[in-house]
Amino acid sequence: MSTDSIDAVKQIIERTALKYAVENRMKYGEAKQGPVLNKVLGEYRQFKSMARDIAKIVEETIKYVNSLSASELQDLAEKFGLLERKETKKEGRGLPPLPNVEQWGVVITRFAPNPDFPIHLGNARAAILSHEYARMYKGKFVLRFEDTDPRIKRPLTFSYRIVEEDLLWLGVKWDEEYVQSMRMEKYYEVARKLIELGYAYVDLCRSIVFRELRNAGKACPHRDLDSSKHMELFEKILLGEFGEGEAVIRLKTDLNHPDPAIRDWVMMRIIDVEKYPHPVVGDRYRLWPTYNFAAAIDDHFMGVTHILRGKEHALNTLKQLFIYKYLGWKYPEVVNFGRVGLEGLILSKSWIKGKLRESPGKFMGFDDIRFATISGLRRRGILPETIREIILSLGLSPADARISWVNVAAVNRKNVDPVAKRVFVVCNPVKVRISGVDLPKEVEISYHPSKNLGKRRITLTRPEVFISYYDIEEVKPGTVIRLMELFNMEIKHVSKEIVEAIYHSAGLDEAKKLGAQIIQWVACENNLKAEVLKVENLKLRKEYCVAERGLVEMERGEIVQMVRIGFGRIDKITGSKAVIVYAHE
Repeated sequence: MSTDSIDAVKQIIERTALKYAVENRMKYGEAKQGPVLNKVLGEYRQFKSMARDIAKIVEETIKYVNSLSASELQDLAEKFGLLERKETKKEGRGLPPLPNVEQWGVVITRFAPNPDFPIHLGNARAAILSHEYARMYKGKFVLRFEDTDPRIKRPLTFSYRIVEEDLLWLGVKWDEEYVQSMRMEKYYEVARKLIELGYAYVDLCRSIVFRELRNAGKACPHRDLDSSKHMELFEKILLGEFGEGEAVIRLKTDLNHPDPAIRDWVMMRIIDVEKYPHPVVGDRYRLWPTYNFAAAIDDHFMGVTHILRGKEHALNTLKQLFIYKYLGWKYPEVVNFGRVGLEGLILSKSWIKGKLRESPGKFMGFDDIRFATISGLRRRGILPETIREIILSLGLSPADARISWVNVAAVNRKNVDPVAKRVFVVCNPVKVRISGVDLPKEVEISYHPSKNLGKRRITLTRPEVFISYYDIEEVKPGTVIRLMELFNMEIKHVSKEIVEAIYHSAGLDEAKKLGAQIIQWVACENNLKAEVLKVENLKLRKEYCVAERGLVEMERGEIVQMVRIGFGRIDKITGSKAVIVYAHE
């Protein structure tokens, strides 16, 4: 092969490696050499003799792609048609049909959160998909708060409201709403029936004794007592004659089942409500249903036809089927999907709760921008349309999905760009003193280059502006720089304390002829101090900046584009200070 041919092949390999590296980083947040190299070698088997050279090209390409900013990555992805291909596939595919719809009169789905904490992205997947399917089939969507554990997963009073707010923000509206702690009599009714039929019993064994018997496949000594005796014990429990841990109600299953967790599982247990009062019903009830018992009962009486939930609930389905068999009920269709994770953010509710309890001063609350709670994502500046789009693109796939922040940013940028006002924010500010400029000088600047989002007027009465030292630190005297929408200036002297410049010209065309850098600026007069909050490796970093005064006219929660910095959400404005949460480039 000639030298020219080898060079041509390398160019082809470089472009192919770049495409697959961009695709790999878009999918996983960081490009990895192995998968990219395998794809390149698989596509060009005829160049197997160049494997060592190809590996080196891929290695260099991976380093380059992983060093790109989010916006640079987005540009390359668009160049290779990766985003277009992904969106076309999503729009053409839609959601797959639910199983056996024709066997049910009306499709009824449900979302059943435990109000022990605000919902996160994983919970939102079940909510959005269940709601979407109910609307697709013109059925009903039920919201049910599963709050029957006042001891271990203790409900939080504010969570009921926060969950409702988060769902409505996501566009998820329910047709019926239930709170399990207010349905206790229904659970008692079904428990009595199961005991009467001989399918449930009161177990008085110590837990360690029962566990040994269960693991050996042996029955609890109370299991085969007459149902009337168990009914008597059940009523005594309701009257308070047994304390926490002294008795449980078990469902008879299969003592030889290969999974010990299914053998005679607990369907109701006693909780000391004087010590652990329930936030809704106080100490009114002492015998509480477990998750599997209450969920099974409610799914039947609420007419749920299709349950969409994570595959980690597969064992729960097996447990609940016993109840449906005993009572002659038809079990709903179940669709299990994979877990979802969000790269760079914390998703675990137990971890978040523990950290907020241990170190409350280190976090912003349950809506901390390092958390993947829906409240945290909203505070971060992520739109509900973005979350819905990502969740719907995952569909009902049983595979676990780890979403990269790069993907979230790409989708959110597309959604927020048309509606976000452009504002000037200068970080690491340094003062520029400009001589030779006629004052006062007033400019009218549009908030958006192509959308009608209004305008603002900025008046310069002193020949001083703030610019970012990042923009000026390597600029040599004599260089012309354009202050965006204002005028062109020639740099005379640069230091960290002050920059000296002289007015050069007014027009943009002149700046383009000179190849002048265009930078944002903020007047030294009548501005705002700005604190920009950023997440870096799960740490919160504060960057101190200055911003244009026009921010005071904006609403808390509004998402803006800080010119040449990125998108951010206005978190707080008090007096002459603004706090902006950085979302992404």
